Amino acid sequence: MKIRSSLLVVASATLLFSGSQSFPPIARGQEPATFQPPSDSEIPSGPFGDLVRKGEHIFTQTGVYARPYVGNDLTCESCHLDRGRKPYAAPLWGAYVSYPRFRTKNNKVSRLGERIQGCFRFSMNGTPPPLDSETIRSLVAYSFWMSRGAPVGVKLAGQGMYRMPRPKRQPDPFRGKKVYAARCALCHGADGLGATSGHDVAFPPVWGPRSYNMGAGLAKVSKLAGFVKMNMPLSKGDTLTNQESWDVAAYVDSQPRPADPRKIR
Repeated sequence: MKIRSSLLVVASATLLFSGSQSFPPIARGQEPATFQPPSDSEIPSGPFGDLVRKGEHIFTQTGVYARPYVGNDLTCESCHLDRGRKPYAAPLWGAYVSYPRFRTKNNKVSRLGERIQGCFRFSMNGTPPPLDSETIRSLVAYSFWMSRGAPVGVKLAGQGMYRMPRPKRQPDPFRGKKVYAARCALCHGADGLGATSGHDVAFPPVWGPRSYNMGAGLAKVSKLAGFVKMNMPLSKGDTLTNQESWDVAAYVDSQPRPADPRKIR
């Protein structure tokens, strides 16, 4: 497997998160607010509940329920784990209350529906559904439901992705290759192409033609390192060291994947 220039990977690793929203500063000694999303059993009956359930189906089986808009083997849940509930995996309950927000990615104040369109374009290497489509309306309804009762305008514990402290050593894809082989390849494959069970994707590809493209958030080493640190290996988050998380993120993001659609001419 070829590794792109490590100098490019190291340079990308120095970038901070883009598009982050500013929250009121947390006073010294004060912890971020905690939040627990409502359970599925609380979804109401009627048209709203139907829309929420449709959103959950799209979220967990995106290639089935939103097939025209998906260009790879990922689902929404590939990045937003546990049906969008898991802290530090960009949980839905933390997303709804932080939009509209200014994003440097498109240099505008975006609504949640527009943010979801970006997920389809970049993370799923597909086509953005129209804002008035049932796909977007259902996903927004599901996100709205998940955030019921969440405070607005304050930082929530577990919201978004974990922001990694800068590593002591520059992220190294060659060290990361060893971490990947030992801790990641069992699920995602030595070739990074994931694993299937029948016709279903059991573990998503982390590089290659069926993974996220170069414009996706996880294509930034800093963001992928935070995701890996808190969530990988699956069900064993926060077991890799910070340096291991940086290194394996540098390795994964050095591998070939589809181009950023904004740069295709």
